[in-house]
Amino acid sequence: MDIVVQYESFYRERWLPIVRYDCAHGFFHRDTLLLGGGKEKQSIAMERLEDALLYANQDIKDHWRWYKKQYLRRMKNDKEGNGGA
Repeated sequence: MDIVVQYESFYRERWLPIVRYDCAHGFFHRDTLLLGGGKEKQSIAMERLEDALLYANQDIKDHWRWYKKQYLRRMKNDKEGNGGA
């Protein structure tokens, strides 16, 4: 069994994937999605799939505004040629 929990935001007439939790690659982790299709992967130690699902849902519920703000900041920096600075 596997889980996927993903936060997407509708921005300028399209859906943008911003953060995703899943068990792909054999371990529970968070992918912070980047412009151009890249991602930053962070492993999260969880024993049970049920706990991982609760964690992912709660984190997105609590922090979706921050994730969106960071994504849009990186988008702006990319457009300005600041390379994420």
